[in-house]
Amino acid sequence: MRRLTTVLASACAAALFAVMTVVLGSPAAAATLVEVTSFGTNPGNMRMHVYVPDSRPASPAIVVAMHGCGGSGPGFYQSSEFASLADRYGFVVIYPTATQSAGFGNCFDTWSDAAKRRGGGSDPVSLISMIDYVERTYQGDPNRVYATGSSSGGMMTQHMLALYPDVFKAGASFMGVPFTCFAGASDYPPGSSRCTGGSMDRTPQQWGDAVRQAYPGYSGPRPRVQLWHGTSDTLVPYSLLRESIEQWTNVFGLSQTPTSTDTPQPSWSRSRYADTSGTVRVEAYSIQGAGHVLPQSGMARYAIEFFGLTAAQTDTTPPTTPGTPVVSGVTATSATLTWTASTDQGGSGLAGYNVYREQGTTDPQLGQSATTSITLTGLSADTQYQVYVRARDGAGNLSGNSAPVTFTTAGTGGDTTPPTAPAGLAASGTTATGTGLTWTASTDDTGVTGYDVLRAPGATGGTFAQVGTSATTSFTDTGLTANTTYRYQVRARDAAGNVSPVSNTVQITTQAGTAGACSATPTVQSQWGNGYVIQPLTVTNTSTSAITGWTVTFTLPAGHTLTGSWNATVTTSGQTVTARSVGHNGTLAPGATTSFGFQASRPSGDTALPSGYTCA
Repeated sequence: MRRLTTVLASACAAALFAVMTVVLGSPAAAATLVEVTSFGTNPGNMRMHVYVPDSRPASPAIVVAMHGCGGSGPGFYQSSEFASLADRYGFVVIYPTATQSAGFGNCFDTWSDAAKRRGGGSDPVSLISMIDYVERTYQGDPNRVYATGSSSGGMMTQHMLALYPDVFKAGASFMGVPFTCFAGASDYPPGSSRCTGGSMDRTPQQWGDAVRQAYPGYSGPRPRVQLWHGTSDTLVPYSLLRESIEQWTNVFGLSQTPTSTDTPQPSWSRSRYADTSGTVRVEAYSIQGAGHVLPQSGMARYAIEFFGLTAAQTDTTPPTTPGTPVVSGVTATSATLTWTASTDQGGSGLAGYNVYREQGTTDPQLGQSATTSITLTGLSADTQYQVYVRARDGAGNLSGNSAPVTFTTAGTGGDTTPPTAPAGLAASGTTATGTGLTWTASTDDTGVTGYDVLRAPGATGGTFAQVGTSATTSFTDTGLTANTTYRYQVRARDAAGNVSPVSNTVQITTQAGTAGACSATPTVQSQWGNGYVIQPLTVTNTSTSAITGWTVTFTLPAGHTLTGSWNATVTTSGQTVTARSVGHNGTLAPGATTSFGFQASRPSGDTALPSGYTCA
């Protein structure tokens, strides 16, 4: 029905344009972000902003660009490069603002039952109304509609591709999760989420079935999918990239093994999954060392290229260097910077500026701005910062570094009193791979903000190390080794960073594991000049009885270093790596499988891979 309405509206657009500008509201002025207050059915109570470039074809493509939790449409307009790309390539950008909450404010609803049903209500229906509005008002091309977004917006990108495969032609999800990853609102906050808690592991068939059930009976073409994730993302774990790959390759009936891999830019590893005609249906980017900070400079252009909205890129000339930033308005947690504008020299247009902190080896990006000023937030109190600015153009070229400016944030002062020590630490429910801890709450003059859980090996000796945190007075520790003794302590923290003395010590011994045989089979997901990702590394129970804990060992070639792992507890001794099961994947029935993965670095030019995989 939506498609029929769109076709009829397009056919009558020329005759009815004068009427619609009165009934629906005037089209946005050229190159200006404009809010639309009456765009249609809006069960998600969302806000809509639209960016319409000055130069565009008669029937422009539509890109829906969605922010992360706590953000807004105007904020994503300012912090991302989609508007500058729209100026260059002539597509319309919809910037929705979510208003719902499930532990965080302003998140796109990917958790409720209504949002998981096509036409069921909530945010997905509001987004379709926005698309319909742009198709009516700006003669947007219904055959060229695309979705993209960051974090919560990346989650909604995959969500919309599953619910409305007849609406979207492609999508680019930054730091998202597979469709139906969240069980409900209570599963959404990272601290209590099974989806983003690092334990989510379904089969490709299960993931694919979830998408197919979203629109029963649909047999038309599916939108192509581009996926982005940082290997050091801890808020939305990097392991979820593999789950998304499994979901969408299964939807397309493709192998889990990529048809090609390459390195488009340093630290970017790209895996492509093409069909028998050579068309890339799924494309996945692993960004080495990146946390929960995507998209970064230049990534939006790759998304737009994946959509097919760009011509060949010829601009390789960077903008001029910005002027030295001037700092003002310094507080304990924020500071405002202004600088002299750069000039584009390659013809692709100035897209904005990146702000970095200078701290030696790798300078982290603190923010992006489309103008010559920015207010940095979330800074640490009583801390010295040295920052500089780089300009970027529409082709992703970066200018040289501006001269740096140095400033020190204000101190918080006041509270120097630590909380009291937690009391009554006790353990219960100990299994072969985990145990539960509880304790009595600490007290503090300004309020306890959380607890650190410490663990030491053995009954005596050994060093206590932090293994987790809790906002409550309980914690479940997983990934332990069967028939092994551990000791635990807990300490409290307050808002000023004061730490209490440790609690009493409690000792546990895990249960003995069940004997059984198993095998380990590695798959190379991607390789680049000086590194690689092995995922999935499949563990199979090859015995006739269940196993409740497995250990995989293998050898890294000389000069190789492990840089990350997921879905296993990993230790190294020289070049020998030992990976042990964690709580959610230790128990395997006869013939059952599970998987984990890891990333490693190696000398440039070295093509060797790990060997000697054994499982016990």
